[in-house]
Amino acid sequence: MPRRALVVDNDFFFVDFLEKLLQKRGYRVTKAYDGKEGLLELENGPFDILFADLIMPKIDGLQFIRIARRKYSDLNFRIVAVSGSVIEQLDELSDTEADWFVAKGPFEQMEMQINDLLDQMESGGISRKDASRFLDSGVLYPRQVTGELIETLNFQKAVIESIGLGVLVVDKDARVINATSRALEILNASPGDILNKHIVSLFPLEERPYLTDALKAVARNLGLRKVCLNIVFDAKGARLTISLLKLGKTIAGWIVAMEETNQ
Repeated sequence: MPRRALVVDNDFFFVDFLEKLLQKRGYRVTKAYDGKEGLLELENGPFDILFADLIMPKIDGLQFIRIARRKYSDLNFRIVAVSGSVIEQLDELSDTEADWFVAKGPFEQMEMQINDLLDQMESGGISRKDASRFLDSGVLYPRQVTGELIETLNFQKAVIESIGLGVLVVDKDARVINATSRALEILNASPGDILNKHIVSLFPLEERPYLTDALKAVARNLGLRKVCLNIVFDAKGARLTISLLKLGKTIAGWIVAMEETNQ
């Protein structure tokens, strides 16, 4: 039976490159072009190896890798994280649950490097314990612009996490693509429990029509900045504030802010 690989990256050309490399080695390759699509494909596992980009739209690679590791925690499931900004993220990656990190570079050099890594994996001659986890395809140096961008994004994440409200980011198809730690606490859930799940499905049946109406209301009336509603679940109350997520003039989904109440 052929080995199976899952490749998740929003770069079409890189996915095509990895697909051809893996197929030459006898792998049956499944492709996904963002973390959200990758979660759907995980349901069709198990896989022998996963390649995932660290920076992707919607559900990022770090969250995706954590969910994948937990889903197949009882299997010998190899995870290789790839990114054009690995060198700028080294301090953040030490606790990430990937087995190896590969810095993107010229395809010719990456082909040699990844083939060598796969040779050693398949022969049992390499493990996470006895090899460097960070592999690059040439001499790489941190780029100031990329480092500053990552620092800015981390600052913005810290601000959102510090607000004290739970925040859910909901895609246009009404599926959750991000959640703050406070939102997870209120819902008593892990990221794997809610990411890529329909927002309405996270709440009790009797509350779902009210939430659906609120989502529709802000989507249909662009002059309506927000809709608030109180709901009850798991013997506790929460106040939800629902507003549209806009990227410029494009409606990209919804933001749902959550705060526990005394009912």
